[in-house]
Amino acid sequence: MKEPDAHAAGDNDATANVSPAPRVSPPDEVDYGALVQSIEDYAIFLLDPTGHIVSWNAGAQKLKGYAAHEIIGEHFSRFYTAEAVARGWPTYELQQATLTGRFEDEGWRVRKDGTTFWSNVVITAVRNEAGVLTGFAKITRDLTAQREYLEALRQSEERFRLLVDNVKDYAIFMLDPDGYVVSWNAGAARIKGYTRDEIVGRHFSTFYPREEAAAGKPARELAIARQVGRVEDEGWRVRKDGTTFWANVNITAVYDESNCLRGFAKVTRDLTERREREELERSGERMRKFLATLAHELRNPLAPVRNAVGVMQLESGVSPTVARSRDLIDRQVTHLTRLVDDLLDVGRIMSDKVELRLARVDLAEVVARAIEAARPFTDARAQSVATHMPTEPLIVSGDTTRLVQVLQNLLHNASKFSPASGLIEIFGRIGHQMAVLEVRDHGRGIPVRALDAIFELFVQEKNGQNSGEGGLGIGLTLCKSLVEMHGGSIIASSEGEGRGSSFTLSLPLAAALSEAQADQHGVAGVAVSPLRILLVDDNRDSADSLAMLLELKGHEVRIAYDGQQALDVAPRLAPHLALIDIAMPKMDGCATVAVLRKMPTLAGTLFAAMTGYGHATDRERTRAAGFDAHLVKPVELALFEALLEQAEARRQRGPG
Repeated sequence: MKEPDAHAAGDNDATANVSPAPRVSPPDEVDYGALVQSIEDYAIFLLDPTGHIVSWNAGAQKLKGYAAHEIIGEHFSRFYTAEAVARGWPTYELQQATLTGRFEDEGWRVRKDGTTFWSNVVITAVRNEAGVLTGFAKITRDLTAQREYLEALRQSEERFRLLVDNVKDYAIFMLDPDGYVVSWNAGAARIKGYTRDEIVGRHFSTFYPREEAAAGKPARELAIARQVGRVEDEGWRVRKDGTTFWANVNITAVYDESNCLRGFAKVTRDLTERREREELERSGERMRKFLATLAHELRNPLAPVRNAVGVMQLESGVSPTVARSRDLIDRQVTHLTRLVDDLLDVGRIMSDKVELRLARVDLAEVVARAIEAARPFTDARAQSVATHMPTEPLIVSGDTTRLVQVLQNLLHNASKFSPASGLIEIFGRIGHQMAVLEVRDHGRGIPVRALDAIFELFVQEKNGQNSGEGGLGIGLTLCKSLVEMHGGSIIASSEGEGRGSSFTLSLPLAAALSEAQADQHGVAGVAVSPLRILLVDDNRDSADSLAMLLELKGHEVRIAYDGQQALDVAPRLAPHLALIDIAMPKMDGCATVAVLRKMPTLAGTLFAAMTGYGHATDRERTRAAGFDAHLVKPVELALFEALLEQAEARRQRGPG
């Protein structure tokens, strides 16, 4: 038998013992086991269906501290806190993953050394081709650093929130881009009176007076803040209970990182007390005294002029030229007197000394009287005044004289800034339970920038104003103050220069039932016989002109140019009426009347004080001194007539 060829046998043996060549994976296949094992930032491992660990990667060892041989076969609940294990949280996670296929959670987990870390956990159910659960894939990430950063940020925001929420001297809150309140601090609740639940979601125009909200001021402020970043304002704001306070307001636009408007930060401070203190410092008693003195000094020269005009009016047969001159002087004296009265009234209002005599007033009567009072002014410019009043009466609780004064000032203002032969209109209506009067002209209008400023004292809109249109700048201030004293409001509006303007005043309607109040002084309809009159005044022009006027009316007049001379003349004259100036040198009017009152021959005399001072305290002083009446220079002829009637009535009754 032939032995096998050695070479051939060797080849066969070699072939039989050679291992197959290594299998090379195609380029599109990935060794996922090696990939998972190499990941160090995530703990990635498998659990069997009961939650026991069957695989462990490098990230798991790094994150949790266990080597593979230490943890494989252990239950994954080892990584949970004792509290989580006690409440069955690991089991719950596996149940949810089984039911929904996946479960995600964040919470505290425990390392081998007992330290904890904040982790994000995702558990995914693993099933075979038959859909049978074979285990769970679990991925864990350490989020401790991110959580610490977020917690620090949250705590910082919480500190700022607590700081803002507990500030009580400032109202600090946020608005959304449309102006609706989205946050509210303790200061806002204290200053404005709303709780958080009452105000969040409401528009911030709630805090503005009704007329300012209607005029669009809140929207203008947001527009300015949006354009320039912030806006600051001071003005009246309204609390929940309807009371008002003087506020300093800052509105700042808030933008996010993409420069998108998030809303507005609004800070409001109640400056009512400070404003009152500053107003007192600026325009306190010294200002009132100054204005009262100024009015007194202006009235003194007006008194003899008024008396002289009265004398001229009693003369008959004067030429047309003289009659026109006399009437011109009369109109200008009336105008000057009104200016002096306005100036004095402003002083009183600034010192809070004005007292209203309230009664039920029909605004139709106020309109009629104001038109008549303004007629000399409007007639001089050939202007007409048209009224549009509702059929139902507009009844308010007010001081008729003061309301006529307000409307007369508005008519003068409309006339001054309207062309000759122009039309001025007065509209009356009821709106929002308020009686509303609107004075509208078709003159040169008011720039928008000046609509608020024109109500300030001594401020006038000069743009386009003629040299003959000047004034003291007190009329509108007086109107605003008097209207607000009645519990109302006044606003100006205009569509711009050359397009006219309107002033709208709103007053609370009077209660439906109220007794009519009469405030009548003097005795009307008494025929006056010639009286004996003592006239005491150190101003010779004033005394002589008034004596001339009274003598033309048929009365017997004696003049005393000082108090001592009056004491000499009075017993011989035994006057029915004594007109006594207050501000006289050496012996003033109060001292004079005190002595005259003690004279038996003057027991039936009516004593009237004449002065340039008309404040309530001045009237109280003359009443306490013994005067029966208080006349403010220059005295209207109608007041002299009423005083003469009172003196005649007293004479008829006798001294008792």
